[in-house]
Amino acid sequence: MRPIRLALPATALLLCALSAPAAQAAPPASGEWTAAPASGGGTRPSADGRPSFYLEGAPGTTLEDTVSLSNPTEAPLTVKLRGAAAYNAANGDFAVREKPDPWIALAAPEVRIPPHTRADVPFAVTVPSGAQPGDHPAALVASASGREVGVRLQLRVSGPTLSALTVESVRVDKGRELIRYALVNRGNTALTPRLAVRADGVFGRVLTRPARQLPVELLPGQRVELTEPWRDPPALDRVAVRLDVDAGGGARSTARARATFVPWGAVAGAGAVLLGGMGTVLRLVRRRRRRQGVPAQVAVVERELAQTGASQ
Repeated sequence: MRPIRLALPATALLLCALSAPAAQAAPPASGEWTAAPASGGGTRPSADGRPSFYLEGAPGTTLEDTVSLSNPTEAPLTVKLRGAAAYNAANGDFAVREKPDPWIALAAPEVRIPPHTRADVPFAVTVPSGAQPGDHPAALVASASGREVGVRLQLRVSGPTLSALTVESVRVDKGRELIRYALVNRGNTALTPRLAVRADGVFGRVLTRPARQLPVELLPGQRVELTEPWRDPPALDRVAVRLDVDAGGGARSTARARATFVPWGAVAGAGAVLLGGMGTVLRLVRRRRRRQGVPAQVAVVERELAQTGASQ
């Protein structure tokens, strides 16, 4: 593996390093250290800054690239490095494992960088002879001064590829006005799915959303739980919900769910009014019967007394 190369302090080098695309969600603050792919490396070299590493090779091969670490501060900086396999968090976010990836070997796991200096650190990815074809996402993780930066590493093992996914576990969460569902990548390539939603009620269609790209990259073998907001659903209806997902390359899936919407508050209120009215009617009937029952009893007693006097 090539040795670590330090670029001595130079304004031009410093500006070049700071202008490279950042390998994190938000750009670094002014004066913070950076980590990014070195120019001209990887399977697809580029003279310009690269947002991520891309390596491709057959099982049993070793692939090389270089990560650039820039220290624009006035003090020396010690940066720790590790390679880590990637996965999807439950909500679909790109995440990395805590344990180092055994496929990735760095020239040094820790690098001390002088002030205003850039260090180019080579690394190698050894693809096992029995590795499955397809995408094996990973990242190089740099840590220093209480801050961690991950640089995406897109690794593809040569061989047949399959794009396949399923949409599962569709249900309507009426309390939170959400449609919940799960996406599962059943192929060996990373997918960027598109989702279309529709819902048909008893009296016609109540929801239509054309296909749009979801803000998630679905990695091979991963399952993610996602939600789709549904504001102002019908108040009273029986609805059939359909989700269509398409990720290109023949990867598509459809799933359905049913939901019944009943305005239980209004029903409960009407029931209370009805029960109250029935109670009032029953009370009136009982009262009337009591009023009618007293004269009838007096008449019976008078007839009995009259019959007794006549017999005497």
